[in-house]
Amino acid sequence: MSIERDSSTMKLFTLNSNVPLAEEIAEHIGIKLGKSSIKRFSDGEVQMNIEETVRGFDTYLIQSTGEPGNEYLMELLIMIDALKRASAKTINVVMPYYGYSRQDRKARSREPITAKLIANLLESAGASRVISVDLHAPQVQGFFNIPVDQLKANSLIANYFLEKKLQDIVVVAPENAGTARARGLANKLDAPIAFLDKQRNEDPNSVHGVNVIGDIEGKTAIILDDMIDTARTVTSGSMALLQNGAKEVYACCTHGVLSEPAVSRIRESQLKEVIITNSIYQADNKKDDRITSLSIGPLLAEGIMRVQSNESVSTLFE
Repeated sequence: MSIERDSSTMKLFTLNSNVPLAEEIAEHIGIKLGKSSIKRFSDGEVQMNIEETVRGFDTYLIQSTGEPGNEYLMELLIMIDALKRASAKTINVVMPYYGYSRQDRKARSREPITAKLIANLLESAGASRVISVDLHAPQVQGFFNIPVDQLKANSLIANYFLEKKLQDIVVVAPENAGTARARGLANKLDAPIAFLDKQRNEDPNSVHGVNVIGDIEGKTAIILDDMIDTARTVTSGSMALLQNGAKEVYACCTHGVLSEPAVSRIRESQLKEVIITNSIYQADNKKDDRITSLSIGPLLAEGIMRVQSNESVSTLFE
């Protein structure tokens, strides 16, 4: 169903990262995707051209920066520059998944703050606004000097679990930083929260131990994170929860990064189901019967049209 607002002064473009999601967004808004071409020189350089006028239009450019993140980021920066040089009125970057957002601070000496660098690059290229979904760290919004709208998938995930009519739920935050996110889902499900205390070393993909904090005995546990990358956290967490008396364990996130060996870990785990969204395109080798994907297309379409119509975005989540 199309959103009944004026879309005559806007144009929607997509790059290569998630064409099916972009097509769904366009369908909900009731417009066609803009025409553009992306080619590559023999050495891999990106060559891009916009195949229709954008002069004076509000443009929306859809591109996640999942794997291969560096390549998709370069496509995005080049397309922003093309839109700027073609005299687009505004360039609104829709990044369902904002790559590099985990690198939001200096965890060790002489480390970069790459999330800030990405913000600088997007602004310097010519972005007028960024729309994203469930940033890994809320402070990333403060890295920009342009408006940043963060959409939230909590209601989408909550509605999925409400339809399942599960009993005795506890929402589990995989670490202290995820407490606010877990509490938001718990409030929608009228459930308590618990925590996983992960023991890490300097390897960002390594978890050496998991302690459970909270009452999970005999309950259906739902681990909520912003992303699932290698799935080590949710699989080791599910084992710890079951060992401490949980009846069954679900895992859910907004961004299914699913780097190797995530899918095989999920298959071999005792997780009942893993729920992700389509913020990142999933190739066939990343699909499994226990992985359910929910669409954020309607949410992004509504967010885009609220921006276009100068309506409040925050009231989407009140």
